[in-house]
Amino acid sequence: MIEIKGIDFYLPAQIELNDIEDKLTAKIGIYKKHIARENEFASDLAIAAANKLFENYNVNREDIDFLLYCTQSPDYFLPSTACVLQQKLKLSTNIGALDINLGCSGYVYGLSLAKGLIESGLARNVLFITGDTYSKFINNQDRSVKPLFGDGATATLLSKGEQNYGLKSFVFGTDGNGANNLIVPAGGLRNLISKENLIEEADSYGNIRSKSNLYMNGPEVFNFTLKEVPNSIHMLLDKEGLTLEDYDFFIFHQANEYMLEYLRKKLKIAKEKFSIQFSDCGNTVSSTIPIALKREVDQGNINKGDRIMLVGFGVGYSWAACSLIWS
Repeated sequence: MIEIKGIDFYLPAQIELNDIEDKLTAKIGIYKKHIARENEFASDLAIAAANKLFENYNVNREDIDFLLYCTQSPDYFLPSTACVLQQKLKLSTNIGALDINLGCSGYVYGLSLAKGLIESGLARNVLFITGDTYSKFINNQDRSVKPLFGDGATATLLSKGEQNYGLKSFVFGTDGNGANNLIVPAGGLRNLISKENLIEEADSYGNIRSKSNLYMNGPEVFNFTLKEVPNSIHMLLDKEGLTLEDYDFFIFHQANEYMLEYLRKKLKIAKEKFSIQFSDCGNTVSSTIPIALKREVDQGNINKGDRIMLVGFGVGYSWAACSLIWS
């Protein structure tokens, strides 16, 4: 089966604290975030994460034959940032490289692509990087998103491994009806940056943003999550002929504590089996699941042979779930 051979992550040095006296801080469970500096971008974080992976797991760069990069903070419209990363990471020119434009579901989707590449024989060793700097889209006066999102990047190496360990089943979901509920309205070709799109306006809650800033309809995103995440989990369980009790650990997209606790209680998952790993870094979009997975392994909460469920969900709407046996 296809195994995760190593994971590492990088968080930028600049730290931003949430107000501990604010009731919202306690509700979301996020007390500090790492924020990229003005001249620091998602690809810089991605390079740092990959270099940590190479060093800490003694990875030979020449063995990498495919690079996947999941980001919604690309350096350019074109070329693909994955091509830029290939050169900066000094990887072989005989590799495939492409970007994946997905947010909070992106890690699970990327794992499925890496699995397919290796199982089909098109690649042997896939370097899968996630990286985002949502802070660059956020208006500092928008409390609906400002306390939630931090910046970060992760790097995962996937290869063939032992027969009984590694990635197993996947399920996916997409509903573009929710596209406008988590969006940066201006900046793409459909709605270019203009003077009008830089005008800041206050919403009915006093949050200030322009059309070039990130907008999130929190209640609608919450409702979507409560509907589709349990559905996708039950689809995965049916696909594998298992129950929740057969799993040793669960890592959901680390959105915020209020949402995750609501889901955990709704699904009746034991607290000791459920990952909460964001109080010091916030919601890092496609990087939340691999950061949590790395930390849980390092802390001894996940061991060889454990059956783990990963669930990503968010912008798109897009969602996915998968199971793996940790090696």
